[in-house]
Amino acid sequence: MQRILITAFGPYGPFPVNASQLCLAAIASQSWNMPPQFRLYPVDFAAVRQMLAADLAEGYDLAIHLGQAPGARGVQLEAIALNVGGAPEDPPERYHALEEDGPVAYRTPLPLDRLAGGLRAAGIPAQVSYHAGTYLCNAVYYWSHYLAAQRGLGTLPLFVHLPLVPEQLPLRPDAPLSPSQALPAQESARAIRLLCGMLTPL
Repeated sequence: MQRILITAFGPYGPFPVNASQLCLAAIASQSWNMPPQFRLYPVDFAAVRQMLAADLAEGYDLAIHLGQAPGARGVQLEAIALNVGGAPEDPPERYHALEEDGPVAYRTPLPLDRLAGGLRAAGIPAQVSYHAGTYLCNAVYYWSHYLAAQRGLGTLPLFVHLPLVPEQLPLRPDAPLSPSQALPAQESARAIRLLCGMLTPL
């Protein structure tokens, strides 16, 4: 049986709850033959780096990292993690390399086109996205690749950006969003469960 780690992020900014956090709770409430390990990370670079390093040391076959993407119209499977980090409000000079000795980027070897197609066939809007930004979503994806490579782990990372849940739409009065830019937590959880099925065995 494959050992799976699934992570999500807690609240940040105008959001008292994170769509990835709600998805994680929904997945954790389900019945599994061999339950994944579930981890909720704070929105903090140093804490995420430390917690992720400890989690990956447990030795997983697959690490699925979840984050929310306000404005997304479906589940986004991220292809590339960049060696750069900074908060959205930071000026360019405050952005920094996540690992000074790390490569410029990692690209997942996972079959994202096939995975996205499988989700769409199940009625879940999904697409491949080509990088996870420069904030913590990207950072956890990059570090997952980096730490696995540095430690010789067989862990395959995947980052999944989720749309907001419908209840979050009113929290963006500065950037009004339509109902098509939301996905209920149970549907996001179904997407992640389907991804686990498509990737087990890898």
